[in-house]
Amino acid sequence: MNIDGFSELLSYIGMISILLAFVLETRNVLHSKQTSYLMLMAFGSALLGIRAFLIDEWAFLILEAAWCGAALVAFAQLKQVDSSTDNDASS
Repeated sequence: MNIDGFSELLSYIGMISILLAFVLETRNVLHSKQTSYLMLMAFGSALLGIRAFLIDEWAFLILEAAWCGAALVAFAQLKQVDSSTDNDASS
């Protein structure tokens, strides 16, 4: 598989990941603050960001980096809250 085919495959996997998260959230299967939703969004955005880099689409790369970063920050905040809750419960 050449680089164009590989980057196109990345874009489809990323797109499906983001759309799956969105559809599940709009159907009340996932909540936008759940780990699974945030990981689907971060994973999909990261893949689309890689694709944007490979095809020199800089505006799209910045957009996907922002989406990925926002999802990862929200995920880190969730983990902080979870660990502080676990520490409080064990005290």
